[in-house]
Amino acid sequence: MSGRVGVRCDAAAGSGAGHLVRCVALAEELCARGVEVVFLGAVSGSEWAMDQLRSRGLPLVAAPGRPDRLAALACELRLDAVVLDSYELPEGTGGALRAAGFPVLAIVDGDPLGQEADLYLDQNLGAEDRPFPLPRDSWRLAGTRYALLRDSVRGRRRVRQPGPVPRVLCFFGGTDSAGVAPAWAEALACTGVPFQATLVSPEPFEAGEGITVIPPTDRLPELMAAADLVVTAAGSAIWELLHLGVPTALSWVADNQLPGYRALVGRGVAAGLGRAADAEAVGVLARLLADPALREEHGRRGGGLVDGKGRERVADAFLDLWVR
Repeated sequence: MSGRVGVRCDAAAGSGAGHLVRCVALAEELCARGVEVVFLGAVSGSEWAMDQLRSRGLPLVAAPGRPDRLAALACELRLDAVVLDSYELPEGTGGALRAAGFPVLAIVDGDPLGQEADLYLDQNLGAEDRPFPLPRDSWRLAGTRYALLRDSVRGRRRVRQPGPVPRVLCFFGGTDSAGVAPAWAEALACTGVPFQATLVSPEPFEAGEGITVIPPTDRLPELMAAADLVVTAAGSAIWELLHLGVPTALSWVADNQLPGYRALVGRGVAAGLGRAADAEAVGVLARLLADPALREEHGRRGGGLVDGKGRERVADAFLDLWVR
């Protein structure tokens, strides 16, 4: 198979890298099928995020803001189709691309924000029960059946090696865009329960006894698979954790993560910490650290929700739009 796809998304220290990471997962699948993928946008303030493209040989081209100019760039690059994954694009971006003859896949989290597309993807838990009006001749893929996972996660299994104290992994996306890592490090320390933690933060800081702070790393899937408990936000990494079956305690750092947080906690597949690292959250963490059976129950409930084949299903549907 041949063809060329443009992926319009951004990553930055202040806005996170979740959109980029899930698009990289789709790009891996498309490249494996012989499709060339070009990223359109900007990556700033995160060397780790930029390395996600460099290490896979995925080129990055600066993208204009105006929809008509983006469509002109797609023509110049001789693209066959375009993927949109951003909350910041002008409303008419998808419409301009479609008018120029490009099939469009829009990756959304609930509200499509007025973006027009041929195919929509909402990989969030329960998305199939939250439909939205579709443009004529458009259709939608919804739910965790379509979760986009990277090669480094799909090829990994959880490693359970019981130790004297629980192993905790704490991270908040590739950039910790909300700067919450120090507060959650303090919350863990306040539990009074023994543990050993690895905390991922782009900014180094002294986190106290039992907590090792490391910068963003490509070893994250390995660290996830080896953890007894992961403390994180309800972003796109949760689908990787559910695939691995790792017990997870969730917060949220942006309003668009709240629906996912409520769905995951409501179904018991993750423990809920609330938004703030307050006394109530410390109590939840203390109970999870002290009770292995309680932790594992969350991991068990999440088992099977993400089978790792979501990106194959998405690629099949996307390629059907323009490969005949």
